[in-house]
Amino acid sequence: MSRHVTSLISQNFGKFASKEFPRWFQKIVNSSYVGLMGLDMSEFNSPSTYKSLNALFTRKLREDRTYSLDANDFISPCDSLISECGSLESEYALQIKGMRYKSDDLIGSEFTQDEKSIVHNGEFINFYLSPKDYHRYHMPTNLKVLKAVHIPGKFYPVNMPSLKSRLNLFIENERVVLHCETTSGKKFFMVLVSALNVGVMQVSFESKIQTNASALTPQAYEFENLFMNKGDDFGCFEMGSTIVILAENGMLELDVSAGDNVKYAQTIAKVN
Repeated sequence: MSRHVTSLISQNFGKFASKEFPRWFQKIVNSSYVGLMGLDMSEFNSPSTYKSLNALFTRKLREDRTYSLDANDFISPCDSLISECGSLESEYALQIKGMRYKSDDLIGSEFTQDEKSIVHNGEFINFYLSPKDYHRYHMPTNLKVLKAVHIPGKFYPVNMPSLKSRLNLFIENERVVLHCETTSGKKFFMVLVSALNVGVMQVSFESKIQTNASALTPQAYEFENLFMNKGDDFGCFEMGSTIVILAENGMLELDVSAGDNVKYAQTIAKVN
C-alpha cells in the first residue's frame, strides 16, 4: 500500500505546526488559533508560553481533574462530542446514525476472530475531538494493555459532514488499536483514529509506534505486564480526531447519548 495524498497533506501541516517561529510571531500564531477556534484556556498555561502550534495542540492540564475512584465508574478518556454510541448489532456499530461499519474490520486482521467476536452485541462509544478540544487521552478505567496494533491508512477528515458522507471512514483511516482487560477480566478495545492534519498519534508506552511514517503494513506489539490506572495520560493527537471504544457484551452500562459533550474524567458508564 502506497502513502495516500492525505498523508502528505498531514505531514506538511505537521511540519508547520511543529516549527518554532521567533517568539513574537509564535505569540501571534498561538493567539490567533485560540481566538479562531475558541479554545478555553482556563485549565492551561497562557497561549504565549507554547513554543509551537503543536505544543499548544498537545498542551497538558495545569492540574489533573478529579474523577471517581470507584472501580465500577468508567470515565471519558478525552474531551469530545459523543458522535454516536449504543449497542452493536452482532458485529455492526454505527459511524453515525444510518451508516454502519463492521467492528471486525475496524479492529483489524492482527487479532484472532475469538478476540474480535467478544465485542459482538456489546457496547460502543465514538468520541469526536474537534480542533478546539484538549487533545490528550487518558485511561478510562484500571486495566491491563494486552496488545497494541498500528494499522497504516488514510487521513480523511472525521468531522460530522465527513461521517455522514464517507462509508467506512474509521476503517479507511490510519489507527492504533489497543486491546485491554479490566481488573475484573472484561475485555474491550480502544481505537485511536487519525484524521486530516493529525500526522501523529502518540502512544507513550510504546515508542515503536510511529504513525504517518514509513510503515505500510500493520505492526503488532504484545505486552505481558503492562498495567495502567484510570486517568493515566498515555498520549495525544496532534490535532483533533476520534476515539472508538468497543466493549465486551454486558461490560458497560452507558450513561451518555449521541450528541452529548463530555470531558475527560467525567463518569460516562458503569462497569458490570
